Amino acid sequence: MITAKTPWAEHLGSVPLHLDYFEGSMFDKIADIAERYPDNIAFDFMGRSTTYRQMVQEIERCAKALKTIGVRENDKVTIAMPNCPQAIYMFYAVNLIGAIANMIHPLSAEKEIEFYLNESESVTAITLDQFYNKFESIRENTKVVNIIIASVKDALSRPVRAGYMLTEGRKIKRIPKDAPVIRWSEFMRLSEHCFYKYKVQRKSDDPAVILYSGGTTGTTKGIILTNRNFNALGQQVVAANPMFRVGDKMLAAMPLFHGFGLGVCIHTMLSQGGRCILVPRFTAKSYAKDIVKYRCNFIAGVPTLYEALLRLPSMEGADLSCLKGVFSGGDSLSIELKKKFDTFLYDHKASIQVREGYGTTETVTACCLTPPHMFKEGSIGLPFPDTYIKIVEPNTDRELPYGEEGEILLSGPTVMKEYMKHPDETAETLRTHDDGLTWVYTGDLGTMDDEGFVYFKGRAKRMIISSGYNVYPGQIENILDANDKVQMSCVIGVPDPYKMQKVKAFVKLSPGVPATDETKAELLAYCKKNIAKYAMPYDIEFKDDMPKTLVGKVAYRVLEEEELAKIKAAAEQQAQA
Repeated sequence: MITAKTPWAEHLGSVPLHLDYFEGSMFDKIADIAERYPDNIAFDFMGRSTTYRQMVQEIERCAKALKTIGVRENDKVTIAMPNCPQAIYMFYAVNLIGAIANMIHPLSAEKEIEFYLNESESVTAITLDQFYNKFESIRENTKVVNIIIASVKDALSRPVRAGYMLTEGRKIKRIPKDAPVIRWSEFMRLSEHCFYKYKVQRKSDDPAVILYSGGTTGTTKGIILTNRNFNALGQQVVAANPMFRVGDKMLAAMPLFHGFGLGVCIHTMLSQGGRCILVPRFTAKSYAKDIVKYRCNFIAGVPTLYEALLRLPSMEGADLSCLKGVFSGGDSLSIELKKKFDTFLYDHKASIQVREGYGTTETVTACCLTPPHMFKEGSIGLPFPDTYIKIVEPNTDRELPYGEEGEILLSGPTVMKEYMKHPDETAETLRTHDDGLTWVYTGDLGTMDDEGFVYFKGRAKRMIISSGYNVYPGQIENILDANDKVQMSCVIGVPDPYKMQKVKAFVKLSPGVPATDETKAELLAYCKKNIAKYAMPYDIEFKDDMPKTLVGKVAYRVLEEEELAKIKAAAEQQAQA
């Protein structure tokens, strides 16, 4: 029955309004698939294929090894890894023993890693050999007992390994033989010392994963997600894509520490019988090559990636008729870019169009997607099964009429459990209404038409999206302001043809500090140590004073307008030349 709450029901096509959800852990779900399709390939990594049976065996070995080193139920294990087999085994092994996976970006700055380890109270961490020094330098400031070091070369076939060691492998600094770490091969051998009771029965609503987001205030918070959140997402994504078949291939290039990569590209595929093409580090060129090489059926990416694919000479003549689904998320897909990429797909024999989705890390990732059979210009689509969206007057529960702009609220089975250690912000973000549903206040602005299609209009909270990564200006300002040379700072996003936005910092220096190139270099070096690579300011501009609002806050919008005016003037000057 169509109600006011679900105006989109009649436009879902073959997508059901409701689903029966799997009860159990994430490991239980993939183990169930492995029982049904043991010889199907679960994932490919740099030329080497692993079946579902082999994957589950390695996960169980990894789980036994974790038990041997003392990891117990509800302990936190930090995973700072790219998309590679060891990361997959560790993620599900942590789940199997009832622990919680703390997912972080391996390129995080040292101080960020220290924060993530302490905030989660992790007892164990796993990372790649190339990131060892960052972990070792901050280890004594944390409660981490064991650091497990993996290497990409360990997961490669012999011929590929030889080539890797001659190229990428040569760049990695050798770890001292007496370093206080457990190498991956040693770690997996520890499984031989665990004989029983390594499996812990976990319920659907037990905490399973921690992902990080800026939340409503822009300060980093761990989002605690459950087994049900991830398993429900897998079923929803496949239900919203009725063309999916067991064995279909997904190019898993979006990173594991991000809900899009972990939830859609990895867990959805493995929990539904799909096949992941794991990409540890990708460029637009390698991404394009893998689509064609593996004849991928589904690809997911951010708008900047699709913009880059349009410009690649290597895509000329490529046959993309294998594609069943192309998804865009992480940032707004402009109408112009969608038109260009749809033409590109058509010219390369694909019979589909790019479909935009929307979601937040507080709901794992996407919870809304353009349906395959119906498209409305500028819309981010319709909600997934059992997911509800409403538009309200910002920060209230008063629902607005169709077409009126307000705050986007989300409700459904993928809604997070809580913000870790932040009960006040949890209460602010998760609110139960008179309809009995718990709603996520996204801080995003949008509208809904009378057919239930949702339109994203902008962000109510300050956020920069650079190459698909969320960058919170408040976090960077806090870091800059903590430096003795800085009296005040303001960070903005500057339009960029490739990244969509790049990060720029404005700084008012402390009295007596010279506004020189040396000071700028010193502050940039300080940023490099404290800020992740993707969030690094490309430039710091010194200001004698900052523009202020009527209430005395820094008027960041004035700085944005000034920067846009500079860009426009430069473009006009170039055109005249």
